[in-house]
Amino acid sequence: MFGEYVRRMARDWFLAGMLGAVVLATLLPDLGASGGALHADMLGNAGIFLIFLFHGAGISPESMRHGMSRWKLHTMVQLTTFVVFPLLWFGFRFAFDELVPADLMLGFLYLCALPSTISSSVAMTAIAHGNVPGAIFNATLSSLLGIFLTPVIIALAVGSQGGALSLTDAMINIAGLLFLPFVLGQLARPWLGGFIARHKKKVNAFDKAAILILVYNSFCDSVRGGLWRDHGMDLLALTIGGAALFLLVVLALNTVVARALGFDKADEIAAVFCGSKKTLASGVPMARLLFGAHPALGVIVLPIMFYHQLQLFVCSILAERYARTMRELERDGRDALPGHAGAVAEPGAPDAPGAPGAMEAASRS
Repeated sequence: MFGEYVRRMARDWFLAGMLGAVVLATLLPDLGASGGALHADMLGNAGIFLIFLFHGAGISPESMRHGMSRWKLHTMVQLTTFVVFPLLWFGFRFAFDELVPADLMLGFLYLCALPSTISSSVAMTAIAHGNVPGAIFNATLSSLLGIFLTPVIIALAVGSQGGALSLTDAMINIAGLLFLPFVLGQLARPWLGGFIARHKKKVNAFDKAAILILVYNSFCDSVRGGLWRDHGMDLLALTIGGAALFLLVVLALNTVVARALGFDKADEIAAVFCGSKKTLASGVPMARLLFGAHPALGVIVLPIMFYHQLQLFVCSILAERYARTMRELERDGRDALPGHAGAVAEPGAPDAPGAPGAMEAASRS
């Protein structure tokens, strides 16, 4: 089984693209830097606008209404995403402040402040036979709340370190390039919704291409600012180790809390997956808007880049283990399973363990 997941990761062109963007930025930083020959910064801004326009047009209001009733699940997921994660960061900083460089520590803070994903949370919950309506509701709500809460969390935490981040400027940037296109997408849903549903793979490919441009531009700026002059391979090792630590702690914590609250297995699955995910699709664009021309922007986005791949790998294995447990419960007639995946499924989401392309579907956010 382990080898199968490794092969799936190896076939992921997006992962290869991110690695390629970092290598290309290292070799040719002037080409993709802000104001450079490719004007990657301008292309990135256009990509951000279109990503959130499509994102807004693709979200169905009905999917939100289907999952609204299970308030304990929603409260737990949102508190984990926007309260528990930042609190864990303060503990992480206390333990490793002397080991982790300041720019990378800021990157871990940014990781902890990000909202959950939508597609991968729903896909993993569906694979595991969990509460898919609840996952859709929570992942969508988290994505919307993150537009406002992520910059607030960053500003408060950076302020506690004596740093400077203009919350007003950040909110203006986010309103213009994230919230406005999202609202326009919702308004245009009657016309764009069907198109996006029919061309989901192409839209997802565009999202990934736009993110790769942002990653390339961020690393070009950082390399010109002395990224590899000031840091070595130990930076990557610290990033992977830190991302893995956050993921494993939150997965374990969510499982314990869900069971302590008496969740049925379907709600536990939704809580574990929605509460542990962090979005790369929104994270990289938002980093550009929050941190602007920060010389270490490439370092700041490193944790979410590695966390994204780790969460797909670990949660894919966990989802199939959950699916086996759910099949056993169904055979034995145990658990009411009110949030079973068969209730409502997001269009295009896999609904069975081992569904073809499950990891590819999940990887888009």
